[in-house]
Amino acid sequence: MPRKFLKRFLPDHKTMQQHPHLQKFGQRLADPKLWYLNRRSIAGGAALGLFVGFMPVLGQMFVAVALAIFFRVNLPIAAMGVWITNPLTFAPIYFFNYKLGAWVLDVPLGQYAFTMTWQWFTHEFLAIWQPLLLGSFICGVTAGLLAILFVRLLWRIMVIRSWLQRKKKPTLND
Repeated sequence: MPRKFLKRFLPDHKTMQQHPHLQKFGQRLADPKLWYLNRRSIAGGAALGLFVGFMPVLGQMFVAVALAIFFRVNLPIAAMGVWITNPLTFAPIYFFNYKLGAWVLDVPLGQYAFTMTWQWFTHEFLAIWQPLLLGSFICGVTAGLLAILFVRLLWRIMVIRSWLQRKKKPTLND
């Protein structure tokens, strides 16, 4: 079963509830739906995590956890879904998001040199924020929908495989 496979890799819910950063959510973490390992909860958590991961916001894991609590989907999967954007992948992902948003808005691509300064954020970012956010939203929604389809399909395949293996096993009556 997919549930047994996931239990091996996911942290225990009691351990996560005691995490110092998650204690800010208080009793909301006691909701059992946040820890369910069923296809709907896993698919929803993956979709939510990927959506937030594609959005250019600070504190993506915190946002994903808050939204997982609000939508009552699997919290660990939602928190791990934001890892799609990490120090190695965020630049190409956000550049692609910007190009996609500029293409949809029919805005010419600009030549921007990124520097980590306040001046860059006040001048250059104002020119790219609309295409970046639109492209990020489109990619986030697309990735979320694909995650739902992929998780549900994979879950179904694993359940069918389990049924077939159970059917092949000899019973005591045979």
